[in-house]
Parts: sequence; C-alpha cells; structure tokens
Amino acid sequence: MATSGPDHDIERIKMLKMSAVTTAQRRVRIVTPYFLPDDALASTLALAALRGVRVEIIVAERSDHRVLDWAMRDGLLAMVRAGCHVLWSAPPFNHAKLMTVDGAWCLMGSANWDMRSLRLNFELNVEMLDPALATRIDAQIDETPTRPATLSELLAR
Repeated sequence: MATSGPDHDIERIKMLKMSAVTTAQRRVRIVTPYFLPDDALASTLALAALRGVRVEIIVAERSDHRVLDWAMRDGLLAMVRAGCHVLWSAPPFNHAKLMTVDGAWCLMGSANWDMRSLRLNFELNVEMLDPALATRIDAQIDETPTRPATLSELLAR
C-alpha cells in the first residue's frame, strides 16, 4: 500500500510509478482519467519508450472536465512524439486508475497521473506483484474499446 499527501508522504506514489516504469522491460500500460504528469514523470515514460518498452497511455477521449481535456493534449502530444502509444477510450467515461508493468506488476488506487493528485491530494494506491492479477487487468484493458490518438488531432488542440 502506498499513500501520498502534502503532509509527510509527499510524492511517494509518484516515486513508485517512476520506479516501476524505470524497471519495465517490455510493456507499461496506464489507464487514467487525467494525464498531466510533471516533467520527471513524463521524462521517465519517454525514456522507457526510447529504450524499446511499449508504453500505452489510455485516457478518455472526453472526460468530465473540458479544460483538462484541452490541457492534456500537449502532454499527450509529447508522449506520442517520444514513441509512446496514446489510446482514446470510448464512452462512457472511465474513472479507473490502473497501471501494469510487464504483465507481472500492477498498481491501482485513487491517484491520477497529474501533479495535483501526486503532490497536493491525499491518495491511496495498492501495488501488487501478481502475474495472474496483472494478466486479468491487462485482459480488461484489452476489452476496452479504444482508438489510437493521431498526431493531427493532438496538434489541432
């Protein structure tokens, strides 16, 4: 279990996510309603993609916050340019926060991939090293209707 908050656990979940991405060898999958990572998290994802890890970021094509939808486009564009795969999930809006690494490790909980969630809010995530569970989560992700985000639509923000 990992907690994070503005008191004594500041950025603990962020460090956990960065560590998981840094150790990934084959695939990182992220499902999040809001994707606005800080430079350190974005760089960690980009470096993973550059070293050949398949990084998939699955976000709702339209969330429940129009301003966040607009704001996310720039960061998602940077991820695509770095070689990450951005996928839009179809409605209904999915508020899940999931992450799997190499089909063996998974993370779920309340923390989004944004600075507010990882620095200011009180959050609780659970990490599990369980290939069977990671496989089930990956299967659920595979069943989610998605389509790739294109450079042209990200540039047209």
